[in-house]
Amino acid sequence: MHHPFTPLASVPVDVARARVHEEGWQSWSPSGAYALGEKPHRPANDNWATVCYRPGRTVPAGVFQGEGLLALDPGDGTPVRLWAASDPYRAVPSIRLEVHGDRAEVSADGPVRELTGPDARSVLAEWADGLGVAPLRPAPTVWCSWYEYFTEVTEDDIHENLRAMDTLDLPVDVVQIDDGYQSALGDWLTLSGRFRSRAGIADTIRARGRRAGIWTAPFLIAPDSELATVHPDWLVRDTEGAPVHAGHNWGHDLYALDTTHPDAAAYLTHVFATLRSEGYDYFKVDFLYAGALDGVRHSGADPLTAYREGIALIRDAIGPDAYLLGCGAPILPSIGLFDAMRVSPDTAPHRRPEADDFSQPGQDSAEFTGRARQWQHGRLWINDPDCLMARPAVETRERWAAHVEATGGLMASSDRLLSLDAWGVATTRRLLMRGAR
Repeated sequence: MHHPFTPLASVPVDVARARVHEEGWQSWSPSGAYALGEKPHRPANDNWATVCYRPGRTVPAGVFQGEGLLALDPGDGTPVRLWAASDPYRAVPSIRLEVHGDRAEVSADGPVRELTGPDARSVLAEWADGLGVAPLRPAPTVWCSWYEYFTEVTEDDIHENLRAMDTLDLPVDVVQIDDGYQSALGDWLTLSGRFRSRAGIADTIRARGRRAGIWTAPFLIAPDSELATVHPDWLVRDTEGAPVHAGHNWGHDLYALDTTHPDAAAYLTHVFATLRSEGYDYFKVDFLYAGALDGVRHSGADPLTAYREGIALIRDAIGPDAYLLGCGAPILPSIGLFDAMRVSPDTAPHRRPEADDFSQPGQDSAEFTGRARQWQHGRLWINDPDCLMARPAVETRERWAAHVEATGGLMASSDRLLSLDAWGVATTRRLLMRGAR
């Protein structure tokens, strides 16, 4: 239920020097600081508003809005002020700032508390430190299939890159198979025709002294999947009984899994327990926004409770020792649930995102939000800035590599390793060695 916005503060500002930090809803939502005269990044179309921003929270023109966190540097030498969700695990209010003359009017549609500090990053870090997140484990180094092969990855591609890791002497801890091994979203245990044996490839990875990792989008369901056809009662519904629209991707509409349904929960547990038993112990779980969409669920749980319970099911199934990386995940409701978290939109071989929407893949958009969320690293989780791409065809590969290195977070390569030139091999080896320390 959305509540009305109520005033929080009226703050005098130096209009020319003041800055506002907006925190986006999920991994891909733009987050960053703006001058008062700048226009914050907003969705270019309705589909991206669902998939990459906070659904149902349209922001009026001329208004700054943070989801659970908004910071204001008044620009006049007075302390930075941060308004933060009082209970981010259960309620994430939208916090707005509007400028009227030389004053900033701040309001929120739910409970918040206020902190002050010398600058935005330090006050955000202070807020994070106060949450009491358990000590974090170092991230392994990773090779990921996505940015070279996308959904067309084959088992033979994995074998080729495994051999190349040895030939090139690359310190890769985890070989992570990304999207493309499964027959459909939701049918995670049924293989596409490009893979022969999920357990077999895991055995091969481990026999070479590396760990096996795998990608899923556990809360998304394709309409033509066996799961949606056989178990339509496992889907989150709208108030009229239709499946909740979870966006459009892969050329079709998307549904959301109702993990509060006992049978759906048992299925999710079975999927992850099976993958764990096959030797996978690194799990990238993606498109997690779907688990927190508004809708009617079997248990009547609110979206954030359902989301956290769904992630808890996954953690219980894979065990405490497995490494869990979130992506496309609601940021504040994910605190305390993950080892590592993607903190930006996807990168890409190109700089500019489509339609200049900074939730979309591109090096510019990934750097903008990744830098703004650097305060989260080592406090809420290990930051994942997204993968290094060092092959010659990647635009401004030197600049992208420098960004990945500067974050100090999860280090992952995502090239066909035999396509790397001398610079690409040396850079990939150096960044992976830094990540392995």
